[in-house]
Amino acid sequence: GPVSQAPLPGSEQDFVINVGDRVYFDLDSYSVRADAAPVLDAQAGWLNRYTNVQVRIEGNADERGTREYNLGLGSRRANSIRDYLVNRGVASSRIATISYGKEKPIDPGTGEDAYQRNRNGHTALVSGAR
Repeated sequence: GPVSQAPLPGSEQDFVINVGDRVYFDLDSYSVRADAAPVLDAQAGWLNRYTNVQVRIEGNADERGTREYNLGLGSRRANSIRDYLVNRGVASSRIATISYGKEKPIDPGTGEDAYQRNRNGHTALVSGAR
């Protein structure tokens, strides 16, 4: 029979494609935006379904501001996401956080569009996925 091209349920590909692994933040903010809630709700549901998966929440910032400021902001962003997931039933012991500040931009540009993409929190699966 035909081979399915759909991602394997419980895999990293399943998480990225069907749930979403990144949410975005406003300038100088670590509050979870309204448009991030559906993604984080889906992440919580997926993580509650696949309870053996461990994640690392990576907080990121755009290039403006000092290194120290952006590391702190990235940390607050990662912790906001962790708290959101914990409040929806994901065990805190399964979630690590790290801040990359402005050190790992996903867009090397220098305009507002690039800055917006770089103000994010990324949920990386570190173990337990299929």
